[in-house]
Amino acid sequence: MFGHLTSCVSSNLLQIASDLVAAAGSLHARGWMPGTSGNFSAVVEREPLRLAISPSGVDKAEVCARQILLIDENANVLSEHSAKPSDESFLHLQIVKEVPAAAVLHTHSIWSTVLSDLYADEGFVVIEGYEMLKGLAGVRTHEHRESLPIIENSQEMRGLAERVGETLRRYPEAHGFLLRRHGLYTWGRDLAEAKRHVEIIEFLLETIGRALLIKRLA
Repeated sequence: MFGHLTSCVSSNLLQIASDLVAAAGSLHARGWMPGTSGNFSAVVEREPLRLAISPSGVDKAEVCARQILLIDENANVLSEHSAKPSDESFLHLQIVKEVPAAAVLHTHSIWSTVLSDLYADEGFVVIEGYEMLKGLAGVRTHEHRESLPIIENSQEMRGLAERVGETLRRYPEAHGFLLRRHGLYTWGRDLAEAKRHVEIIEFLLETIGRALLIKRLA
C-alpha cells in the first residue's frame, strides 16, 4: 500500500489516513456524506505537493484508512492502489494551492444542495448575525458577514477547478463555497479546523433553510 514510499511519508500518511477516515465517519453519521457522496483530503507534503485523498465510489460509512490514496499535484496516484482517486481531486488540489489549507472536506447535505440552487441567481448565500459564525477561523463577532460563493456544477473537472481557483482569488476571505445542486466545500489549516468549519457552515445553512420554511408557512 505505502511500503514503497519513504518511511517519513509513509508513517505520516498512515496517521493522516486514519484521521481522515474518522472525520468522514463523523460527517456521514450527521447525514452530510450519505452513501458514496462527498470526498475529503489532507496535505501530506507541500514541496512537492502530495495529497491524501478518498478513493472514488466508496461508501463513507465503510471507508477505511488503507483505502486512502496518495496523489501528486496532477492527481496521479503514487500509492500502491488499484482504485482511482475521487473525481473531484482537481478541485481539492486547486483549493490547497489557492488558500493556506491543510485539509479539504466536501459534503452533500440537503440544505447545502437546496440553498445552492435557491440562491444561484444571486451568486452567494449570505450569512450574518448568527453567534455560530464565531466558529469560523478569524471571526470574532456575530456581526460578521459570510458570503458563500455559488459555482455552477460541471462534470468537466479541470474546467471546474479553474473556476474554483478564480472564485477563491476573487473572494479570499471566504471560508467555503457551494457547488450548485451539489454541496459544500470548506477547508482548514488542519483537519480539526476543516471539520469544525463543516459543522458551523452546515448548521448555519440549515438555520437559514428552516427559517425560510417557517416564514413561508406563517
